[in-house]
Amino acid sequence: METKVFNLIILDESGSMSCIKRQALNGLNETLQTIRKAQEKYPEQEQLISIVPFESFNIRLLRDKVSIKDVEDLKENEYNPGGSTPLYDAIGFGISSIRKEVTDNDSVLVTIITDGEENSSREYSGKAIAASIDELKQKGWLFTYIGANQDAVRVAKAMNICNALNFEQDEEGTKEMFRRERKSRERFFEKTASFLGLGKAFAMEARKEMACEDSYFEDTDK
Repeated sequence: METKVFNLIILDESGSMSCIKRQALNGLNETLQTIRKAQEKYPEQEQLISIVPFESFNIRLLRDKVSIKDVEDLKENEYNPGGSTPLYDAIGFGISSIRKEVTDNDSVLVTIITDGEENSSREYSGKAIAASIDELKQKGWLFTYIGANQDAVRVAKAMNICNALNFEQDEEGTKEMFRRERKSRERFFEKTASFLGLGKAFAMEARKEMACEDSYFEDTDK
């Protein structure tokens, strides 16, 4: 493998997600299948998976930097919504879980999915998270924010995330959200694979430029 791609998925597990639990699980497992296909298509990139479900009583690593070749789909008993929404703590925890492993040769895609805004973090503030995200974008990390029951663009912007998507919190809205995310992820993998022939310095600059653009969710039907 010439490089690694860290897929960090931070998934809301608060009580309000219970109404779309089945759709969230199905969508996440379909995303894992998209990553498996990318591993086959771009074997020079090692796809690693980290999944962080979060609610006020438990922020945990459900999958921890596991090769997609070894990742099983999530089962129903692994995702049990309850509690409130410590969004900042979940993001801080997720970043910390992979930060030391990422090198200048690697790509990082952080996907945050929530149906509510921050309401119960204890360790991290919004200011601290925004500063951390801004720093990591300068290292080529790409962050995306997907939210329901809120102005996702506004919430994302406050954290220095420039790629945001709103979704309707019902069966069809959740399905459509995951479909758009998967299409965008496929384009991300295609782009990062194309960077491999640029040389280390140029590849880093290309990742930094992509991380600071707001086009991740654009043109997903074309």
